[in-house]
Amino acid sequence: MTLPHPTADQISLPNVLAVLGDPTRLAIVRYLASKEGVPLNCSQFLDLGSKTNLSYHLAKLREAGVTRTEVVGTSRLITLRRDDLNARFPGLLDSVIAAAVDDPALPVVGASEIEVRA
Repeated sequence: MTLPHPTADQISLPNVLAVLGDPTRLAIVRYLASKEGVPLNCSQFLDLGSKTNLSYHLAKLREAGVTRTEVVGTSRLITLRRDDLNARFPGLLDSVIAAAVDDPALPVVGASEIEVRA
């Protein structure tokens, strides 16, 4: 099974900006960028809400061309489409991620990964 993705030429700036305007989706992109090069299972984003809500946000990111989702068995592995976005809109993704890194208004993803040291 493969999911539909826009080609690099089909990625449009209005769609990308609209998708990244949502705090949950921006938090997902910020987290993906922090784990660059590592495909993440969609269950790693469950801190952001229900599976249904999360599926909606991940689909919007994929449909806009911000992420790539690979189906592996029953898992969905998500990665950023950094190369495609940089080819279409040089520097856009880096600027968005840099602005989102320290934004306290964004939801936190991966809070369960934080180690507590005694």
